[in-house]
Amino acid sequence: MSKRALKKYLADLEKEALEEQIIDLYERIPQVKVFYDFVFNPKEEKLVEDAKIKISNEYFPLKRKRPRKRRSVAQNYIKQFKTLGVDPKLVSDVMLYNIEIAQTYTASYPIRQEAFYKSIYNSFQDALQFITYHHLLEELSSRIESILDNVQAQDWINAHYFEELMDRYVD
Repeated sequence: MSKRALKKYLADLEKEALEEQIIDLYERIPQVKVFYDFVFNPKEEKLVEDAKIKISNEYFPLKRKRPRKRRSVAQNYIKQFKTLGVDPKLVSDVMLYNIEIAQTYTASYPIRQEAFYKSIYNSFQDALQFITYHHLLEELSSRIESILDNVQAQDWINAHYFEELMDRYVD
């Protein structure tokens, strides 16, 4: 259905029928519930803290023995925050936190899979693009430089790619 057809359909509905449809969507589709909960009560800081806890739990689990180290958990939160229109500073914070928690993990438990380092590099690239687009580079430069320092100190196999990326965005 096109947007135009949807507008026509909604214009033809009576107010009560429209309300019923919205309530039905709210009850059936979790994304609609999240959207309306955010619109009417935008507790952005709480959402960010919950996301950080879940991301941290991927590397340092509280209820299970083995860490999962899934980048997708953080990516899903970041995507959801962008969709909801969360403040770009808070989205950037989550993006950088995802990388920082991975580095904290690898400082104690080195990882041998190249895919992990490539994944974190992709996260770093996404973060730099987002931060640059929203003109937050100066404000977050110390955290970004700290990430690069940790990559070099831990001797990551793709450290030179991180350096090239920094040169491209920071200079």
